[in-house]
Amino acid sequence: MTDSATPLRVIPGAAPRWANHPAETTTAASTAHGTTLGGRRALAVLRLATGFIFLWAFLDKTFGLGFSTPAARAWVAGGTPSQGFLLSDGVVGPLKGFFTAVASPASDILFQLAMLGVGAAVMLGIGLRVSAVVGSVLMVAMYLAEWPFGANAASTNPLVDYHIIYGLVLVALAVLAAGDTWGVGARWRQLPLVRRLPWLV
Repeated sequence: MTDSATPLRVIPGAAPRWANHPAETTTAASTAHGTTLGGRRALAVLRLATGFIFLWAFLDKTFGLGFSTPAARAWVAGGTPSQGFLLSDGVVGPLKGFFTAVASPASDILFQLAMLGVGAAVMLGIGLRVSAVVGSVLMVAMYLAEWPFGANAASTNPLVDYHIIYGLVLVALAVLAAGDTWGVGARWRQLPLVRRLPWLV
């Protein structure tokens, strides 16, 4: 039996005896990425909300839920999710010719896959690095398509609008490994394929 004043001996390479204490484990896990437990939970809520934005866009455009996409223009009813936007009056500015040229059935498929993939991955807390790249590129493309610098721009802030914020949030979630709390990010990282290809984290 050790005296309370006697320092605990730690064997090199072994976890200290107090490391398995629930309170200590929780604290260690919550600060593993430089945030408190409350901060990790706040990030998890932000992750789930952001992922749902992308997933909802996919569902609404696929099935025409009647919010931004009426049933008659649903993808399953022959609608064109990306072409409907790229060929509309909403695309303005010097890059309009480029966006008009890329509008095609292929762009519909790629757009929908990006929305589904980013939304599902972010909500699950997996593949956050890939999601950050794909989602940010998509958001920047939509931002440039609407060209907020013109006199008749719909955006009230030409430099930072919701597209830019969504992209920055995706990057922050990936950098902070936000998929570990209320997600399966930690288990995802242990998969052999992900260990071999760290960019899949």
